[in-house]
Amino acid sequence: MKKITLLILLLTSYLGFSQLTISPNPFEITDQITITIDISADTGCNGLVNPSKVYMHSGAGDDTNAFGFSVIGNWGQDDGVGEMVNIFGTTWAITITPSTYYGLTTTQQENVTQLGFVFRNANGTQEMKNNATCDDFYAAVGAFQHTLTNPTEPVTFLNAGQNLSIASTTTLPADFNLKANGTSISTNSNTQSFSFNATVNTTTLYELEATAGGETIVRSFQAVIPPTVVNQSIPAGIREGINYNSNDATRATVALRAPNKDYIYVAGSFNGYTFNNSYVMRRDTAENDLYWLELTGLTPGQIETYQYWAVDENPVANSPNLVKTADPFSTLVLSPFDDGGIPSNSYPNLPAYPVGQEREVTVLQTGQTPYNWVVDNFTKPKKEDLVVYEVLVRDFDADRNYQNLIDRFDYFKNLNINAIQLMPVMEFDGNETWGYNTAYHMALDKFYGTSDKFKEFVDLCHQNGIAVILDIALNHATGRNPLVRLWMDDPDNDGWGGPSSANPYFNTVPQHDYNVFNDFNHQSTLTQEYTERVIEHWITEYKIDGFRWDLTKGFTQNCGPGSSPGCTDQYQPDRVQLLKEYADHSWNLDPTHYVIFEHLGQDGEEKEWADYRLGDSDVSKGIMMWGKMTSEYTDFVQGFSSNISRATHQSRGFNAPRLMMYPESHDEERVMYETVEFGNNVNPSHNPRNLNIALQRMASMGAVSLTLPGPKMIWHFAALGMDDSIFTCSNGTVNNPNCKLDTKPQPQWVENWLGDTDRKALYDAWARLIDLKINEPVFEGDYVLEGATQSVRAFIFDNTLPNGTLKNVVILANFRTIDQNIIPDFPFTGTWYDLMDNSPVNITSTSSPILIPAGEFRIYGNEEAAALSIAEQELTTFTIYPNPAQTSFKTNLNVSNVEIYDITGKLVKAFKGDFTRNDTFDISDINTGIYIVKIDNNNNQSLTTKLVKL
Repeated sequence: MKKITLLILLLTSYLGFSQLTISPNPFEITDQITITIDISADTGCNGLVNPSKVYMHSGAGDDTNAFGFSVIGNWGQDDGVGEMVNIFGTTWAITITPSTYYGLTTTQQENVTQLGFVFRNANGTQEMKNNATCDDFYAAVGAFQHTLTNPTEPVTFLNAGQNLSIASTTTLPADFNLKANGTSISTNSNTQSFSFNATVNTTTLYELEATAGGETIVRSFQAVIPPTVVNQSIPAGIREGINYNSNDATRATVALRAPNKDYIYVAGSFNGYTFNNSYVMRRDTAENDLYWLELTGLTPGQIETYQYWAVDENPVANSPNLVKTADPFSTLVLSPFDDGGIPSNSYPNLPAYPVGQEREVTVLQTGQTPYNWVVDNFTKPKKEDLVVYEVLVRDFDADRNYQNLIDRFDYFKNLNINAIQLMPVMEFDGNETWGYNTAYHMALDKFYGTSDKFKEFVDLCHQNGIAVILDIALNHATGRNPLVRLWMDDPDNDGWGGPSSANPYFNTVPQHDYNVFNDFNHQSTLTQEYTERVIEHWITEYKIDGFRWDLTKGFTQNCGPGSSPGCTDQYQPDRVQLLKEYADHSWNLDPTHYVIFEHLGQDGEEKEWADYRLGDSDVSKGIMMWGKMTSEYTDFVQGFSSNISRATHQSRGFNAPRLMMYPESHDEERVMYETVEFGNNVNPSHNPRNLNIALQRMASMGAVSLTLPGPKMIWHFAALGMDDSIFTCSNGTVNNPNCKLDTKPQPQWVENWLGDTDRKALYDAWARLIDLKINEPVFEGDYVLEGATQSVRAFIFDNTLPNGTLKNVVILANFRTIDQNIIPDFPFTGTWYDLMDNSPVNITSTSSPILIPAGEFRIYGNEEAAALSIAEQELTTFTIYPNPAQTSFKTNLNVSNVEIYDITGKLVKAFKGDFTRNDTFDISDINTGIYIVKIDNNNNQSLTTKLVKL
């Protein structure tokens, strides 16, 4: 069978360097080869310095992507995969058979054309690439090779009548056939070189075929003659991005604002991805940098893809003439880098990436069926009542998709939270990241699921009274972002780069101290318009209830190189004003929209946002500020001294409860991990390093964090006592700082933590506390927190509430490792109620100490709690734990009597008195067997359950 390989001309280097050698060379994919690297060569851009080990991170693919078929190596892992052998001195080698090493299928072996290589040290902190280009190393596969020596670029721009010199060589004698727009114009036989001068009068696609031994390799390249750009006013109502025609599903209009571009082609599946003069964008007569084009003849419902091919005939130094990029306003993109790793159960029927193209393409589909929302006008919970559950979809469950969230929705509902905050879900580089490396701010990342599935999740949340908040990274964008690429600096000519000096959206040099990726110029009008479009898209298309703005410290232009030390952390008027304007934009679209800033900065600047527009009639106003209290609460749970007084909005000078305080977030080490590993172990009988004791102490942390008036946040699985370090690697090892972003194990489901008595007890306690906070009006009132000692007291009150209702709450927590008497200072005597189960307590003296066991808490109210939903149902069910038990057990309720009967009905043991759910009942003296435990609770109920004594 004649083998035909279609190859697009790429700017790659094939063993044209002294650093890397392959023996034998040339080679076939089934040959055994030895790859040798000399790390002493100075790359000029990277290198390996005295590594103890060298790893080869490599892949196999075609000329579109050298890593497209398979990638071998686990970056940063010292796991032996790709480990090389030191031959002598600075020379390292590895021997492989590519077909088996890369696990290639028969089809992939037939189509593979190149291997790609990067070399690194054991932990991935050093890497080595090709010293000629600072790009990856590439090696051609096969004895027969066809190299185009001229032109050296895939596209050459000429004026009509100019000549194009064409030349190529082969490793074997071959027959050559040069085609221009499909018509043969020159041939040559049985030779290893070819040359031809073509006179170019129109834009032409050239294909140079070389055939030897039944195999044909085609090198494709183009000569482009500048088109005539039509100046025409853009139709009314057309915006940047895709504009679907509501009356005609065979038409759509695309628009792009592109300062300093001379002309732009729309190249797509509808025109074969060619330079076609019929698809040159028109230039608006009023705005010289606004381009648009109406696409016609589209098939309703059919998936189409396209890119903008933008040309600058005289770009700034080190910038390309031609940039191919997807639409910056894409709502769905296909990626040659990431789509192969998207499971079909997460994204069924994922459209295929167009063959022969490179980098992302935009998906266009007319005639789509709109999602049918069940809840069309959701009423958001009050800010004062918010309990936000922060989720990384990737690490929530095994399939890492929206369907997992839907399938386990009872986990959220039974916890009683009323908002879910998703870490970034916009299209990001790679698949298994945290999402802050955003490339397309208006497109959903396909790794988590489809647009309709995401809407189904939002709709389900709204049906259950739960708001949806998106974490959004608008401080920066990766190099894949079209607004970077359209005006990029690309000195090594590899098709990638950062912003050039001509870029109207980005800074060439970051203007703050916390930069990641490419820094937006936030004072650019274009950047501000883009940001407002992104805000509008998620609110209108997905009914998103709020945004958590990532890294707001970066929204300044005042703190670039040469600025004063600590400039970024100081008050910056430009970002204060700009971020207020973005909040106003959100509120203009949705008056009750949540605006949350992750600023973690000075109180004065945060106060200005927190107090912004508080006088407005709408209760939603005032920007919520992230309030990190991780170390303070961790110290308490560990059993050490701390001070949580800054957990209040008053301590920061805010005039309203706009502090979204949290003990844990995705960026901080787990409280439980720190406690179990490093807790205060001076008291053997109450050692926080014991898992179950740590879980009890976490319940107390919830009592003096979740209940405080104002919005609160919990990090996912804190409610089950997640004790895996955030530095847990994907292979289960711990304490490698490079593993912070790794995909995490799923013990909470694999080990059925909801079925674990102690973890479920923590979950139930937090559910009860959250239910109280959300449903009892007193928790929207005033409060005083005394958190400077390990005996924490919180007083929550609202004197405007009517008598006979819950209007006073006293919370006591003992974070010592020994029992402690705490003076409650009740505001008055009489009957108070333990709000965890509404059991009554008679208070005869407001100042009589109450003994609080080590690590425990009490929460008292002047009246019973009136609205206890799921938590009340959970806690009025009587359970004991552990069960089976060996020497003792506890109950989940406060009880007045406990009686144990054998299966004949004989009373074998009894405990008389008033007991709390934290008291222990000793059964070491009774025989192994099955028993019935009967209790009387403080609500005058008699309840029973079965006990297995081991």
